[in-house]
Amino acid sequence: MNSPNIKALFSAKTLPLPDGYSRALCNTLAGFGYDMLPAPVLRTVKALILDTLGVIGGAANAPGIPELNARLTRWEKTGSATGLIGKRRYSPPTAAMANGAAAHALDFDDQHDPARVHTSAVVLPALLATAEDLSAEGRPVSGRDFILAYAIGAELDARFGLACHNSLGKGWHPTMLFGVVSAAMAAAKMMGLDSAGIANALGMAFHQACGSAQSMRDGALSKRLGPGFAARNAVTGAFLAADGLSSTRATLEGNAGLFALYERDEVKPELLTAGLGNDWRVAEYSFKPYPCCRCNHTPIGIGIELHQRGIKPADVATIEIGMGNVNWITVGAPYEPARNDVVHAQFNTAYSFARAFADGKVDLRSYQKPAITEARITGISDITKVVDDPAINATAIEPARVTLTLTNGKVVALKRDTIKGSPQDPMDDAEMRAKVRGCLEFGLGAKPDAVDRLVDAISVLEQAKDAAKSIRDAFPGP
Repeated sequence: MNSPNIKALFSAKTLPLPDGYSRALCNTLAGFGYDMLPAPVLRTVKALILDTLGVIGGAANAPGIPELNARLTRWEKTGSATGLIGKRRYSPPTAAMANGAAAHALDFDDQHDPARVHTSAVVLPALLATAEDLSAEGRPVSGRDFILAYAIGAELDARFGLACHNSLGKGWHPTMLFGVVSAAMAAAKMMGLDSAGIANALGMAFHQACGSAQSMRDGALSKRLGPGFAARNAVTGAFLAADGLSSTRATLEGNAGLFALYERDEVKPELLTAGLGNDWRVAEYSFKPYPCCRCNHTPIGIGIELHQRGIKPADVATIEIGMGNVNWITVGAPYEPARNDVVHAQFNTAYSFARAFADGKVDLRSYQKPAITEARITGISDITKVVDDPAINATAIEPARVTLTLTNGKVVALKRDTIKGSPQDPMDDAEMRAKVRGCLEFGLGAKPDAVDRLVDAISVLEQAKDAAKSIRDAFPGP
């Protein structure tokens, strides 16, 4: 397919899309090279990798992760890839599942806020497992090729989330749905597949695509396993494509393709393809300062500010928190301490705000037992009502307002439209490094020198001859 045809296909801004749209996308990706990556994209990719390795280590003892690893280890004791927690040996799909679940278990992983995708929890595990298997075959993946594939996966994931702008509102978990196809294409590119091979990897991943938002709404442990399932399926799809198995042609544009079947044709396709390879969205990623659902982060920031102002919870009669509809559906339910459930706390604004307001901070220990049932915190959540605010854009993740009515009748109201950790209000280098250090110490008991080794390895990853080995060896051991 020649370049003018690709441009013509990508100029479409309405549905239905012309035949060949998916193939044109894959043909474009096949031509990507490391030298296309701008410096901000390179910096962001390294930051995404380091941040994700930190949160994987932090989740070593998170509810569900030891149980998952025990089950996987019972089934598999050898393989060409590594489950990073405990340096267990697994097959590539199983390693991707173990690392993906751990990357998401603390809900501390990166996110493209407008797209509502947790990219690295799927992309890093998929690429690492793929690269380890290639290395075992005597075809090690260089740091440059690993970074390029990572940039492609992150770029596609963000663009899918932006194009399919209300996927979460429809009930999908965008991290899983878009992560599996993005990671599969990135892995296929890293494996050196041509455009037809990348298209088959896309189709294989789509054939396995899944991910309901019900787990997050119900506060269930299955929510944190979702990126692991997506990473596993991405690896499987990419390797089957490499083995020559064919898959769907009209994966995105077909009448039973991703856009029609999953997104009801409510898609802005130009956001997926316009400027691809020139206008990068990777630098727009956010890093989480708090280990909970991103929808909670603006109310948490307001709660910390109110604490710093010296307002005492005992002096407050009622609290109302307003947010957009999708945020409210996701985290706006009343807090139920009797459930004694960590995921419920992570996905609850009333609890998260109460913790921030009372303590002036939110950290990993804020979402541990018995902290999630502490009476002084649940007393605040009991007087908190979270509402769907029609004045806030229904799909916007950043805005929130908090109104306190004090016992003396005074009203204190704060509103924010930016969210900490985003490009508009970024975490600085010291905060990022402290997060990684804190996670690895929390989950693995890692010493400062072990953390420094990991930081150093990622800082020069583009120089590595075997990226997977560099990452695996630098990750703190048990």
